[in-house]
Amino acid sequence: MTTTAPYNGPQKIHPHKFTMWVALGSMVMMFAGLTSAYIVKKNQSTWLQFDLPLIFWYSTGVILLSSITMYLSVKAFAAQKMAQYKGLISLTAALGLLFLLMQAYGFRELDTKNIALLGPKSNSAASFLFVITFLHMLHVLGGVIALLVIFFRAFTKNLKNNSVVPIEVVGTYWHFVDILWIYLFLFYNWIG
Repeated sequence: MTTTAPYNGPQKIHPHKFTMWVALGSMVMMFAGLTSAYIVKKNQSTWLQFDLPLIFWYSTGVILLSSITMYLSVKAFAAQKMAQYKGLISLTAALGLLFLLMQAYGFRELDTKNIALLGPKSNSAASFLFVITFLHMLHVLGGVIALLVIFFRAFTKNLKNNSVVPIEVVGTYWHFVDILWIYLFLFYNWIG
């Protein structure tokens, strides 16, 4: 009698998760290129030194908190705790929107300090800060939209038999944009 051992080789990754990882890789490349250009441009004599507004520090706390609520919402969904999941996914989306508002307020604060972000009176330092941070904000907005989609799904569908994959994919993306902001925040304050 012959017995066969169970297959313990590599498990296949879900196509949506694979696609997300490819997209995250391309975003890493884009932001790495932008921050590299920032470093090269910083060596010019016309580079303007300025501190980030305090609101950027607070927004960093908000995005870190949103990462915690996202993690907890995925755990709640996997445990079929739907009321907890709905509350946490709602809170995560609200924190994402708050982060975006805080970032916009930070740009407004720079403008009131006569640090032009774009246009003929702008400096490369402020323009780089705006372009890189604005691109990040667009990615956060994409995450908020994805959060809102799964938020509305939570309230319009019976989620007992649904797969956890969409929530995990959105969670992975959300944690990525959070980590990306931490990188950018550290970069602006201590590297750049």
